Amino acid sequence: MSGPPVRVASVTTRNIAIALHVLRPDAVAAAAEFADEVSGRDGIACWLRPEGVEALAPLVRRPGELRTIASPVSHELELVVVFGGDGTILRAAEWALPAQVPVLGVNLGHVGFLAELEPSQLDELIDRVLARRYRVEERLCLHVELRDSPGGEVVWSSYAINEVSLEKAARERMIEVLVQIDGHPLQRWGTDGVLVSTPTGSTAYAFSAQGPVMWPDLDALLVVPLLAHALFARPLVLSPTSVVSIEMLRGQSTSGVLCCDGRRSVDVAVGSEVVVRRLRQNLRIARLDASPFVERLVRKFQLPVQGWRLDHPIDVGREIQGQKLPPEPGV
Repeated sequence: MSGPPVRVASVTTRNIAIALHVLRPDAVAAAAEFADEVSGRDGIACWLRPEGVEALAPLVRRPGELRTIASPVSHELELVVVFGGDGTILRAAEWALPAQVPVLGVNLGHVGFLAELEPSQLDELIDRVLARRYRVEERLCLHVELRDSPGGEVVWSSYAINEVSLEKAARERMIEVLVQIDGHPLQRWGTDGVLVSTPTGSTAYAFSAQGPVMWPDLDALLVVPLLAHALFARPLVLSPTSVVSIEMLRGQSTSGVLCCDGRRSVDVAVGSEVVVRRLRQNLRIARLDASPFVERLVRKFQLPVQGWRLDHPIDVGREIQGQKLPPEPGV
């Protein structure tokens, strides 16, 4: 989030940014179709990073209408439409978050929990953006500081939308950490690392580390130890006002690596302290679909809501727990 915001000239009524994975032909094609359909309509101007303009220019009918933006933008930007996976959305958020501009994602990745639409819904996207028929959700984010010692000088800071991870730098050794919550010691762990996640990030790295799935509109923090050698190493759900401190204990030879969303990282020396708290700004996610999160969870993970027990052959008229089972097909 470096660099001062650059204010977009208000030469049109509406300014919409397009972010895309320029190395994916499907993302480039979808973004070009979207730009062709909305640019110039209802006073809309489409803004892209220089590499985005270069990728779309050969494919759109009016390449001269594409506007170039090279820095974070001001609040005059109405929306950022992202074509790619969750990683592309996280990159777009680096300049949408400081300006508090909503992000709307079209999933061209794998699971795509941050994305709102699939490529087959491009026509609906165009219609809804033109008509401004979308709503905005607020997602909690994290602020992280690296201090040279407990309570010492801040030597590095950043933010995270999904999670902050402190992990071992050397494969062959664990790191020794002391975790504190709101200034009170919780536990000392010998571990591969520690995650501090947002509810949005609970379906990302934290999910793979056996953390709980949290509804994204919750205001809460999640702490997940990574393969801790301890009798108590459960994931912890904390208050959104909690402050998490992770101290790299002295007396060990292994350093650590601090990473935010898998994108911004820094080495962590022995004796350093990582402090994580809620970011004052929320990420704004544009939503078109009013379906509850549980439906998205079932769809993205392809959860077996039909069950498997009744798929086996059963006797007609047999009852389970007082409920009469339906007959087998063809009976």
